[in-house]
Amino acid sequence: MPQTSTIFSLQAPKDISLNEIDTELNQIWQSYGITGDGNGLPSATRATTFTLVVYEPEETQYLLAALGFYNGPIDGILGPQMAAALREVQKKHSLLQTGTATLETLAVLREEFAKVQRNGSGGEHPGSGILNNSASPRIADEIALRNPCRIIALFPITGEDQGVKAQVSAYCPIQKQSSRTLVCCEYITLSGTAAALERIGGMIPALLIGGLPKFLWWKATPDPNNGLFKRLAEVCNNVIVDSCNFNTPENDLLHLQELVETGVPLADLNWRRLASWQELTAEAYDSPQRRVALKEIDRVTIDYEKGNPAQALLFLGWLASRLQWQPVSYEKESGDYDITRIRFIAQEQRQVEAELAGVPVADVGDIIGDLIALRLSSTNPQADCGTVICSETGGCMRMETHGGAQSAGLFQQVTSLSEQKAEALLSQQVQRWGRESLFEESLGVTANIFKLAN
Repeated sequence: MPQTSTIFSLQAPKDISLNEIDTELNQIWQSYGITGDGNGLPSATRATTFTLVVYEPEETQYLLAALGFYNGPIDGILGPQMAAALREVQKKHSLLQTGTATLETLAVLREEFAKVQRNGSGGEHPGSGILNNSASPRIADEIALRNPCRIIALFPITGEDQGVKAQVSAYCPIQKQSSRTLVCCEYITLSGTAAALERIGGMIPALLIGGLPKFLWWKATPDPNNGLFKRLAEVCNNVIVDSCNFNTPENDLLHLQELVETGVPLADLNWRRLASWQELTAEAYDSPQRRVALKEIDRVTIDYEKGNPAQALLFLGWLASRLQWQPVSYEKESGDYDITRIRFIAQEQRQVEAELAGVPVADVGDIIGDLIALRLSSTNPQADCGTVICSETGGCMRMETHGGAQSAGLFQQVTSLSEQKAEALLSQQVQRWGRESLFEESLGVTANIFKLAN
């Protein structure tokens, strides 16, 4: 198991006024010294590659930090350090110690935070120095190790509108192989009610590093009518979302399509999780005889973990866009299995039927709606196009006996991405920016499917 890097804190979270942000960040570096402080500390590199704006609608981490339970960047990631802080709160208040943000835990944190606001005091933050905690912040692990950057975290919180509170901090992971140079992230945290954050939205572009790529990681469902979202989307090179967290995937994917149509350069981390499935599907039809048989496919079955059909829908959109299928009908039924049936018209007016099945699973993973298995086949028994791809043996067994006039001629086991969590995929996504034509084409087909229900 890889050992987590030690984190050097140039500056633990410090409360400041909005108009002092740049001055305070400069002061951090002046007080440390770009080439160390003369006491044997390594030299440091400040943010010089890009700015990442993170809109984090879930306020648990902010509340933990404000009450003194959590010391680290406010990045919205449920890492080991945050889980330990949650267990500490739960133990203190005699709650079930899950290490997750349960409704009861969140209620306690909000109540304690309200008391702090009324009393005019806050939690104590440790000073700068080495944090020898193996539970280092996940954003720093995944991004700062590769590139120093500036992260601006926006935290909408509930309660009375008391304006926007600002904090700055700087953290540098220390790597054993290059311990003489620190690669540091600057953090700016802005918290307040949604209305308060929207009021100061005009100030945020001035905090972005000029002349460098700018990314917006919107960790909520993008709303084309949200004023803050629109303002930030206009100034960022890429807007990054994760559809595995969408509450109403069909409507929310339609919103994504609306944004694409207005020219917003979108990236979906959930789309990245489909890479292995897409590669194996394409590989299955590499040989000339099977490539010819592609046009014979008229049955598609996709199983996914019940809860969110976004991955299954995006995969089907990709397949349909590649094979030039046009959707003509769409129907859903709920039960033990969530079943979606979609009919397409292919070239030469052939009908193609697709079925997506949300399968209840006992052990739900970190990613809601992960693909389990898929089957491509034909009602023509002479066609050599049958293919089954699955993530586990049980999925293949179900697909093998799923029916159809043709048996599967090719079985493949998909190897999922080594790391599917959002922060790891995000660290890859910030290496590129601009519009992604393949994703946009697939999303366009998916959106056309949903429009058939209206």
